[in-house]
Formats: sequence, C-alpha cells, structure tokens
Amino acid sequence: MLYPAKFEKEGNSYNITFRDIPEAITCGDDLEDALDMAKDALLTAMDFYFEDNRPVPMPSEAEEGEHLIALPLSVWSKVLLLNTMLEQHVSQAELAKRLHKPRQEVQRIVNLGHSTKIDTVMAALQALGKRPQFSIQ
Repeated sequence: MLYPAKFEKEGNSYNITFRDIPEAITCGDDLEDALDMAKDALLTAMDFYFEDNRPVPMPSEAEEGEHLIALPLSVWSKVLLLNTMLEQHVSQAELAKRLHKPRQEVQRIVNLGHSTKIDTVMAALQALGKRPQFSIQ
C-alpha cells in the first residue's frame, strides 16, 4: 500500500510529513536519504497504532508533488488484520478461538516486530470473514 508523503525542501535537506499518518514525521539530508527516512518513519508510526490498538488510516490519493511511500506487504497485511479486528470488535483471545490456536500465537501475528508468514495472516483474515486478494497493477 502506498501512502502519500509531502517533501518540503529546506536548503539542501527535506522535511517529510504524511497527511494520513500524522505521527510519521522525519527529514533527510538529500532526496535519496529523505526517501529512506520516509520509509522508516512510516513503519515506525505503524507501531503507535498497534500499541494503542487504534485503526490505521487508509492512504488517500496522492496530491501533486507528493511522493508515494510503500508499506511492505508483511506490514500492510497486519494493518488490514488489525483494522478488521477493531471494526468487528474481535479481541486477540476471540481470534485465537476462531483459529484454534493459543492466544500467544495471535499476539505474535499482530506484532509488527514478529515475522509472520503471509499464509498465517491470510488465515486470520479468513477467520474474520474476509477474502484477501492480491493483484498486480
């Protein structure tokens, strides 16, 4: 998923902000560094939503002059899982019951710091009645 980021040039460096994810603010020494820093800031900001158990805002359409910053699929799939759990008011314990797995395993699935196979996230989404699909554009 691609989030639009505003890069404001200040001298030789850039200040970066995200309209949809206000917690993601950073800067870079040059454009290449700014792009790397934007990716890191976006990933770091996702942790705030997961820690606070808040829904992650979906990305809006990019406006002229904005750069699109991609979330890795491994993170994006967990964002969709978190948002679906919150929408449906399904706790980790309830999801564990639906998956016939220990609660600790579900805790790892919704932990951004834990590497989770995409099949596991897909199974969790399916247990919530969702039909995940991937497409190439």
